Amino acid sequence: MNGEQAAFGALLRDMRMSASLTIEGLAEASGVSVRGIGDLERGRRAAPQRRTVAALADGLGLGDAQRERLLTAARAGRSPAYSPVGVRALPRGIDDFVGRERELERLAEFARRTAARHGGTGESGSGIGEGSPGVPPEGSSGAPLGDDCGTVRQGPVVRPASEGPAGQGRGVAQPVVVAVSGAPGTGKTTLALHAVREFADLFPDGQLVVDLRGMDDVPPQPAELMLGVLRALQVADRDLARTGPGGHPGLYRQLLADRRYLLVLDNARDEAQVRPLLPGSGACMVVVTSRRMLTGLESVHRLPLGELGVGESAAFLTALVGTERAVADPAALSDVARRCGHLPLALRVAGNWLATRTGWTVSRLADRLALEERRLDALAAGDVRVAAAFDLSYRQLTPVAARLFRRLALVPGPDTGVACAAQLTGQQVFDAEDTLEELVEAGLLGADQDRYRLHDLLRLYARTRLEAEESVQDTALARAALHRWLLDTAIIAGRWFEPDHGAPPEGWQGVVDLSTADRAREWLQAEGANWLGALRAAAAAGDHATVVEVAEALHWFSDQWIFWGHWPEVFDTAVRSAQALGGAVVEATQLNYHAWALLLCEGRPGDSLVRSAQALQVAERAGDLTQRAWAHSYTSWAHTLLGDYPQALDASREVARLFEAVGDLHGTLQGKAGYGIILLRAGRTEEALASDLDTLAFLDETGDRMEPHIAAMGRLNLHAGIGLAYSVMERWEESVAHLQTAIDLSIAARNTAMLSRCLIRLGESLLSAGRPEEARQAFVHCVSLGLDADPQRVAEARERLAALNAG
Repeated sequence: MNGEQAAFGALLRDMRMSASLTIEGLAEASGVSVRGIGDLERGRRAAPQRRTVAALADGLGLGDAQRERLLTAARAGRSPAYSPVGVRALPRGIDDFVGRERELERLAEFARRTAARHGGTGESGSGIGEGSPGVPPEGSSGAPLGDDCGTVRQGPVVRPASEGPAGQGRGVAQPVVVAVSGAPGTGKTTLALHAVREFADLFPDGQLVVDLRGMDDVPPQPAELMLGVLRALQVADRDLARTGPGGHPGLYRQLLADRRYLLVLDNARDEAQVRPLLPGSGACMVVVTSRRMLTGLESVHRLPLGELGVGESAAFLTALVGTERAVADPAALSDVARRCGHLPLALRVAGNWLATRTGWTVSRLADRLALEERRLDALAAGDVRVAAAFDLSYRQLTPVAARLFRRLALVPGPDTGVACAAQLTGQQVFDAEDTLEELVEAGLLGADQDRYRLHDLLRLYARTRLEAEESVQDTALARAALHRWLLDTAIIAGRWFEPDHGAPPEGWQGVVDLSTADRAREWLQAEGANWLGALRAAAAAGDHATVVEVAEALHWFSDQWIFWGHWPEVFDTAVRSAQALGGAVVEATQLNYHAWALLLCEGRPGDSLVRSAQALQVAERAGDLTQRAWAHSYTSWAHTLLGDYPQALDASREVARLFEAVGDLHGTLQGKAGYGIILLRAGRTEEALASDLDTLAFLDETGDRMEPHIAAMGRLNLHAGIGLAYSVMERWEESVAHLQTAIDLSIAARNTAMLSRCLIRLGESLLSAGRPEEARQAFVHCVSLGLDADPQRVAEARERLAALNAG
């Protein structure tokens, strides 16, 4: 025992004797068990917590001064006399803890559930009865570190873990186990220790933190850690010797079975290290923290941690640097948080750096972090380095996983699919997936369905490892192979939507399934940022033929993904490559594509007119009727949006003439549909309706001579136009019918941009038809469509909903 424990025990005995109470009498008066009081008086147990001292003081009938004296002695006695391997008293709290409300609420829910299941939230269920089987006999020490002795007269009997409660045999209550996992630096230990302090009152028998040192080269074995816990629980050496190493697991389970502990197993290496330390039954709650996901653990609740939210990051930095400096430059504070990747460890390092350099502005640190190649070096404060935290996990990877981790830095976009990752190492797809999952399990890679993402700082770290461990030549070859695969696959996928192409050619063998247009679309959208990065690299390297080929292959697909945000860049890049190649027809084609992108994707009809005029000039010089027709088409469209309907109609008539001259059915469809749009906008509604109905008949007549997805897109546009014409004519039911058809076609084509436009028009027609609830559903659907929708239509839908709610 230590001196403080002895002092508390002697004081308690003196006070009991002064009150003329036996141990049994004090137990009756206070609700604390006879054995508990005896162990406290002999100094065999650490001093109790406040609630037990209060119960003893009430039982003794102490006045305020004597009560405070007993409480003071108890507080002095709670410091452990030694620190067994891996076991420590709770570290100093972190006053600037912010965020993690959702995670803390989940932990609180588990803690409340545990407490309610085992006797409520106060003083119950932790006393150990005199002579209970399995408890160290009189004269030995089996008390927990700094824990409550209980306040009920007779605690539950401790039985071997294989037995159930008396008379039941089965149905033993299981401890609640929560596995907190996340990448290095996400604050797992901080969260766990904060939770210990938040919920300590729900676990009156105590809180114990065991550092499993999972990142050590040779971490402690479970038996060594278990022995440390037993010693922290003050099991006497003679009892440990008597049971021997083989008996320690049973003794460990007995001591934890019926006492309400909050046990933190921090920094676990793997399941094999954790599993023997999990109590088999009882009233405790166990929080396991690990960089690994510990997928192999059974019957655990999982709590993954990611980076902090934007607001949480700002609050965290503000707490570290002070409100005055934070509010002086909120934009710089936001830049610091973003360049730290909202990672708690990086934010703390950055905040501490500023806190110790009071002459620095926040913007100065933001500028220091702006250089990617220096960012990890800058994120170091004293002996805390973000890169060092990553090193620990990286060193534990298998060679194959380490190689893939390094090379993931070569992926142009923020995430990747399995097939894309396989190109980096030359693995088969299934093998690459296993390797990616190893990185996920190690906490070095995030996963969302079939996409894998490196945190921004981990990407920078992977780049440093790549530069340090692989030659410049090998890195260049790996990057080139990845880019070539991305662009080749984009060409094959895009051609699904091009006339005279469709499915991949006979004999094509690819590692992704492009057997249908839907699957091609899925791949193009999922890997959009990656093939765009590869396209930029090809343009920078002067591979102009590839740039033009990719743009040409994606021309008709771009109609399926209008608001992606990068089509103007794609086609502008292709214009420059076409000019470098020197072919007039190719240049005119790409100029027309760029005119379309400026017009429809960015709503810049004036700039589009400049491009379509350039395209017309180049096409006339080349004598190409098809590109002349497309140039007139985009010119007509731009004039329509600018409200110059006579010019638009003149250009539109030229479109029809030229496409019919070359026998281009697809172009003719576009010209006819465009003509109806101009008439409608010009206020010639009946002519517009007749034109659209005529074009719909033309589309039916072409049959299978028209590319199916182009025909579907044309039909969609025509029904939308007809529906709009009927709405202008206030023929609401006919308008609703055609707009609903257009919506069905949009959904079938998975064309979110057109769907958003049709939904807003449908909602307006329904409102005019006196069907407000159906209109509300249309507006709600429009708002829910996400980033691929027309942002202007989504904004209009929100306004309509607000008006409906206000009315």
